[in-house]
Amino acid sequence: MAPSGTVRHATGSQPGRAGGSARAVTRTLSDDPLGGTVRRTVLPSGLRVLTEAIPAMRSVSFGIWVAVGSRDETGPQAGAAHFLEHLLFKGTRKRSALEISSEIEAVGGETNAFTTKEYTCYYARVLDEDLPLAIDVMCDAVADSVLEPADVETERGVILEEIAMHDDEPGDEVHDLFARAVYGDHPLGRLISGTEETVTPMTRRQIQSFYRRRYTPPQIVIAAAGNLDHAAVVKLVRQALRGTPLDADPATPAPHRPATPAVRTKPATTLVEPKETEQAHVILGCPGIDRTDERRFALGVLNNVLGGGMSSRLFQEIRERRGLAYSVYSYASQYADSGLFAVYAGCAPGKVDEVLELTRAELRRVAADGITADELARGKGMSKGSFVLGLEDTGSRMSRLAKGELLYGDLMPVDELLARVDAVTLDDVNALAAELLSRPMSLAVVGPFGENDFTG
Repeated sequence: MAPSGTVRHATGSQPGRAGGSARAVTRTLSDDPLGGTVRRTVLPSGLRVLTEAIPAMRSVSFGIWVAVGSRDETGPQAGAAHFLEHLLFKGTRKRSALEISSEIEAVGGETNAFTTKEYTCYYARVLDEDLPLAIDVMCDAVADSVLEPADVETERGVILEEIAMHDDEPGDEVHDLFARAVYGDHPLGRLISGTEETVTPMTRRQIQSFYRRRYTPPQIVIAAAGNLDHAAVVKLVRQALRGTPLDADPATPAPHRPATPAVRTKPATTLVEPKETEQAHVILGCPGIDRTDERRFALGVLNNVLGGGMSSRLFQEIRERRGLAYSVYSYASQYADSGLFAVYAGCAPGKVDEVLELTRAELRRVAADGITADELARGKGMSKGSFVLGLEDTGSRMSRLAKGELLYGDLMPVDELLARVDAVTLDDVNALAAELLSRPMSLAVVGPFGENDFTG
């Protein structure tokens, strides 16, 4: 949707800097009947600030989103984005690590961060009256961390423990194994955390270089939702960034990550991680569609029908009727230039063959015969309901603003998104199912098996 509304200007005192007098253009993006007023400001530095004012709330969620994730690392850098995420809370020129956490906790707020394959987010949730404090603390941490050598070593140990803990969670590990089966050595196939082999030798200098090269204003979106005033948020952000490395010269916001060229995936393969577990964890799937593909709404409906809930085909057949697995579901992961579609099941090792046989049979059936009109209606209802119900807190609304800007360069209004789901037809879903579910399938397995147990 093209931005609409009035244009406002924020001013400062230092020309050409983030806190300076160059004009910052603000537009009203929407007055959503299901939410509040959404506004977007582009600072002279290229940093963007989006807010959704919801006066009925007494809290505010504030996030700093950076368009950098694990896929932006070279092989030897694997884990650098996640390593940096840990370090930015360890101290700045103004605050120690304890002060960063204690200042927010003293007002009952909470902070956290996470790294994905395509972006990193740092966020806080506080009472509305404490938003100025949250903005100052979070902007300080993200913009001006000192990365002390001692902190690098401390967090290296923490991350290595995190990697080891992940290896002890086969239900998580199988998803990474499946990504490797599809993407191989491409960054989308690597662990977000990196590995012991890449994290152990990583130096402070390498992390510092990654920090300053990647964390630049054009790559950053700041988003906030709750009981707030947009102009006040912009002013507070500019003040908090003044004098930091993000107080930068004029620049244009970076475009969202392009969808082309498409990522080349590996031919269908089977990867087995032998482990003496009580339960086998399996994923069967294939390359999917990217996040800008117009068929993504049809894919959401198809996913709901196949394995998106307790009424789904796979759940009913494998768990309810036959009792073969406690957990079984399908899912779609979408990136700028690629995607995945897969089915996960956790079951007793002796039941794996039967679970896989039933799963393959159901996928073939839907590919050949499609879904029914009743299933289409139910799949649409699940898509719309889960989306709207997911917007009932400030954190999810803040995330929606940031993801719309970072990933799509646009914020689709709620009514338009619901209309796009409503517009999905039976032919749309069945055509996608015929194409997608007929693709050669890769298999990832973690459990008490050998490499040759799935060659048949």
